[in-house]
Amino acid sequence: CREHLVDRTFEALAGIPRAIVHAYLATSQLHMQQVLGLSAEQTIATAVKTAAQVRDLAETMNQSDIRFEFSPEEYTDSDFEFVLELCEAVFEAWNRASVRKPMIFNLPATVERRPPNHYADMIELFARRFSRRDEIIISLHSHNDQGMAVAATELALLGGGDRVEGTLFGHGERTGNVDLVVIANNLMVRGIQTHLDFSNLELIARTVERLTGMKVYYRQPYSGELVFTAFSGSHQDAIRKGMAKRNDAAEVFGIGWKVPYLHVDPADIGRKYEGLIRINSQSGKGGVAWVLEQDHGLEIPKPMLPELGGAVQACSDRLGRELDSQEVLDIFEKEFLRPAGPYELIGYWPRPDEENPTWIHGEVRIKICGKEKSLTADGNGPIDAFVNCMRELGVEHFSIQDYHEQAIGQGAAARAMAYVPLEFDDGATIFGVGSDTNIDQAAVRAIVAALNRKAGKKAR
Repeated sequence: CREHLVDRTFEALAGIPRAIVHAYLATSQLHMQQVLGLSAEQTIATAVKTAAQVRDLAETMNQSDIRFEFSPEEYTDSDFEFVLELCEAVFEAWNRASVRKPMIFNLPATVERRPPNHYADMIELFARRFSRRDEIIISLHSHNDQGMAVAATELALLGGGDRVEGTLFGHGERTGNVDLVVIANNLMVRGIQTHLDFSNLELIARTVERLTGMKVYYRQPYSGELVFTAFSGSHQDAIRKGMAKRNDAAEVFGIGWKVPYLHVDPADIGRKYEGLIRINSQSGKGGVAWVLEQDHGLEIPKPMLPELGGAVQACSDRLGRELDSQEVLDIFEKEFLRPAGPYELIGYWPRPDEENPTWIHGEVRIKICGKEKSLTADGNGPIDAFVNCMRELGVEHFSIQDYHEQAIGQGAAARAMAYVPLEFDDGATIFGVGSDTNIDQAAVRAIVAALNRKAGKKAR
């Protein structure tokens, strides 16, 4: 509320079509006595004089829509009856407010000294007691000194606030102002549209970081790097299962989005699903399955996951860091798709019988510890014939009860994946994985991989 600054402000506004002129004056006993050296009466007189000055200057700009905003600074630390009297006087001095062009009262928690409900109570009281409520806008302005600016703002909106002043990512004096990103997205989650567009929040965050030189905290709600990321095994498993059923939320829960541990759809704010789960030594089998499925299209059968998850955990623990998606794939391929071992398949030729095409004559060429061998055997299908060929070699007896197949890609580029568990007489079940353009060839490669894995376990 300084006369020369008000004059300079209006000089700067010359020719502008519309503007809000904001004046403020501290109203707490602390400021009036120790900072400004003003009595209560002098404080009211100063505020009224400034309002009249703004009014007179606004009236000289008939072609511009000039609105007035006044802030009793330190509102939450001020005597309410005194602030109400001052604001009523300022309103009368402005004398230009109407329902169509309301005056703005910014009622700030300039320093957060009290709990959120106290701020909300003071907002509600002002809304009830102000004489011309329909001709004013109550604007909220919370600081975050006690870490409760968002809660205070949301409660104050429920208490009658009309408008929120804040900053992107909570930047501001000391611990900052209320984070508009958090407020707007909280309201969006509750079905309230603010018409603020954060559909590309990641770009907004990077832009603000570049312009200010201040990084967004990695756990900052909505905008931080890790806010949609799970490391815990149980959380990862729940997210994976929930994401698989996310389209059922509307029917089951009556809302568009409901997924374990994710209160909002990351896609709504431009975040991707790929980063939901990150892998470290605490990650479980569900997290590993999610990464391989989302990033690489691999549908790992459930019985195989504990062993795969253990291999990934062991690698992360050994390296002392989290693993990226490619490293998880590398572990999968090294352990299950191309494990080291004595067996190297050169080729397998399954030939249908001329009279009974379901009866297969199989021919295998394979290296065992570097020595090539050729074998033939028959069976009820390509896989059975291959198993019988391997038994001719004298490998440890095993059986196959069931296995999982999937196709990756489409058209000429499609490949088949086979996940085959071999059940041995000693009670061990060993998975192998094979990949080929032909599903039968993928399956026999998976059998060889499993035999190599079994040999490796015996060697250890």
